[in-house]
Amino acid sequence: MKLFDQPLGNTPKMPVLFLGHGSPMNAIEENEFVRGFRNVSSQIETPKAIIVVSAHWETKGSQVTAMEQPKTIHDFGGFPKALYDIQYPAPGHPQLANDVKGLAKSTEVVLDEKWGLDHGAWTVIRHMYPKANIPVIQLSLDYLKTPQQHYELAKELSQLRHKGILIVGSGNLVHNLGMVHWQKLNENFGFDWAIEANNKMKEFIGNGNHKALIDFRKQGKAFDMAIPTPDHYLPLLYALALQDKKDEVAIFNDQPVAGSLTMTSVKIG
Repeated sequence: MKLFDQPLGNTPKMPVLFLGHGSPMNAIEENEFVRGFRNVSSQIETPKAIIVVSAHWETKGSQVTAMEQPKTIHDFGGFPKALYDIQYPAPGHPQLANDVKGLAKSTEVVLDEKWGLDHGAWTVIRHMYPKANIPVIQLSLDYLKTPQQHYELAKELSQLRHKGILIVGSGNLVHNLGMVHWQKLNENFGFDWAIEANNKMKEFIGNGNHKALIDFRKQGKAFDMAIPTPDHYLPLLYALALQDKKDEVAIFNDQPVAGSLTMTSVKIG
C-alpha cells in the first residue's frame, strides 16, 4: 500500500528528534547517552518507518536511499574490531523514498541505490529499535544548499509526521574535532566557548527562534568555533523545521564531551 493512498492524519502526530550521536563507539558502549536514546524511544509510539538526516551523508544535490535492504556502512577508522562486526539489517522503504521525492517541491530529490545506513544513523537507531524491524531510509545533506534551503526542504516533509513516520536529525550541536581534548575523551568536559555556544543554541531552541539558528554564522565567535563545518549542525535545522506551535520541546543527553563536542539532543512533540 502506498503511503499516501491512506487518508491524511491517519496516525497521531509523531515527534521529531535531533540526536547528538557523538563517537561511533556509542554503538557498542553502555553509557548515559545510550540510555538517553533508549529512554526517548520508549516515549514514542512505534513508528511505521524512520527517516534519518545524518551528518555523514553529504552529496551534490539531495538524495534519498531507495533500496529494499540498505547495507550497514562502517564509515570510520581506527576503532576496535567489535565495532566493525556490528550489522544493523533494518529494511529500507522504497515507497517512502518515492513519497519524500514527491513531497519535495523546492528541490529535486534523487533516488539512491548505493548508500545505505551510515554511522550517524545505525549507531543511534540500534539502541532505540534493537530488533532492526522498522524500515529506515536516509535523506542526504546537499552541500550546495544554504541553511535556509535545508530548512525549507524539511518543512515540505511535515505531513509525514501524521503518517507514523519518525524523522531524526543526527549530528552534534557542537562538533569541532580539531580541538578535541583527547585526554578527556571519556569525560563530560567542555571548553568555555563550547558551553557558551551550546547554551545559546538551547536558548534559541527553547524560544522557537529558528531564524537565529538558521543564521548561525551571525551568532559570534563561540558559534564559529562550535560549527567549523556545518555538516553536524544542519540536521538540527531539519528537526526544527518540522516543529509546529503545539509541540513541546524537551532537551536530553545535554552533556559536553572531550572539550569540543556536545551530545545535546532534542525531542520535539
